[in-house]
Amino acid sequence: MMKYTFLLLLAFAACKPTTKTEEPVQAQTEAKVPQNLQNILNAHGGLDTWDTYKTLEFTIPGEPVSEIHTIDLHSRKDRVDRDSVSLGFDGNSVWLHDPANSYTGNPEFYHNLMFYFYAMPFVLADPGIIYEETEALVVNDTTYAGLQISFEPQTGVSANDEYYLYYDTKTYQMRWLGYTATFGAEEKGDQITYIAYNDWQRVGEVILPRSITWYTSENGKPMNPRRTVNFENVSLNTASKPDAFYQKSIVQPEN
Repeated sequence: MMKYTFLLLLAFAACKPTTKTEEPVQAQTEAKVPQNLQNILNAHGGLDTWDTYKTLEFTIPGEPVSEIHTIDLHSRKDRVDRDSVSLGFDGNSVWLHDPANSYTGNPEFYHNLMFYFYAMPFVLADPGIIYEETEALVVNDTTYAGLQISFEPQTGVSANDEYYLYYDTKTYQMRWLGYTATFGAEEKGDQITYIAYNDWQRVGEVILPRSITWYTSENGKPMNPRRTVNFENVSLNTASKPDAFYQKSIVQPEN
C-alpha cells in the first residue's frame, strides 16, 4: 500500500480545488449552482442532506496496510492513518507523524487528495467555482451530458485546474469525472484524465462511491480501465470529532 499510495500521489497531485482554511466551508447558494448540478446533487441525496453531516470516514484497503481517512466536512480538517504513519491538516498547517522516517510522499498534496475524488459530486458545490455547460462525452455509444468546472483566481493551490462532470441525463447520477492537472503552472493543461463513477453505495442518506476507476485516454476520451480504488467502512456522522483528533499526535488514535 505504501508504494501504491505514492503512485497515486505522483499521478494525481495538485488536483484539489479548495483553499485550506480555518473557516467553515459553505456550499454555494442555489442561485449560483446551475439547475443541472442541483439535479445531480439531488440524485445523490441532496446538498442540504450532505451539509447535515460533519464527519466522513473511509478506509482504502491495501497490502500490506490500509489507510483510514477522516475528514471534518465543515472545517476541512483531516487525518490519514496507516500503520505507524499519520498525516493531516489541523486547520492551520499540514503535519506528518513518521517516527520510522518511511514516508517519501508529499503530505501537502496527499492529506486530502482522495477526499476530493471520493466526495464527488458534493465538493463541486464548494465556494469559488465557475460553472459552464460543456460538450457531451460519448462512451460506448452512450452520451453523457457535461458540466465544466473552473475556479476563481486564488482558489486552491491550482486555480487553473479544470474539471468536467458527466452525468446520466435520465437519472442525473454522476458517471464520469474528467480533469486537467496543472501542478500550479500558470497555463491551463490540455490533457484530460478520466475517472469512472459507476459503482455507488448508500451511506446514511446520501449516495457515495464504493469504488472509482481511472482510465487511459485517447483523443480526449476514456479508453481502458487502469487503476481502481476501493472504499470500505464508510461512515458519515452528524457530530464532529474533537479538535485534538486532527492535531499531530505521537500515538495513533483509535478509529
